[in-house]
Amino acid sequence: MTIRELKIGDQASTAKTISESDVYLFAGITGDHNPAHVNEVYASQTRFGRRIAHGILSAGLISAVLAMKLPGPGAIYLGQELKFVRPVYFGDTITATCTVSELLPEKNIARLETVCTNQDGAVVIKGTATVMPPSAA
Repeated sequence: MTIRELKIGDQASTAKTISESDVYLFAGITGDHNPAHVNEVYASQTRFGRRIAHGILSAGLISAVLAMKLPGPGAIYLGQELKFVRPVYFGDTITATCTVSELLPEKNIARLETVCTNQDGAVVIKGTATVMPPSAA
């Protein structure tokens, strides 16, 4: 969607269940092998009591919404402010929802509120994304 097609309040979502394989693949790709993510014995002694997924792995679902749904293919992701509110555990189903909150047509910029919730509806991540929607063809 171009800046002219977007409206305040437009919303899109995507969901994914975070698996152990997702966490290990993400650790391998990024080099982030924090034992809170990959070592069950270590993680069992943390305040979470078990392994947790990388926060930025779940935040990556926001990127999927922006790139594929709203504004969609051709959008350029310019920035993101995030707050990690709750942990994401292996097996949690995370839904990322993006809602258009501000439009700056003169700059071809859109701001979207971004929220990730788990299967219980609890917010795990919240923030704001800044994107450049695709230009009209």
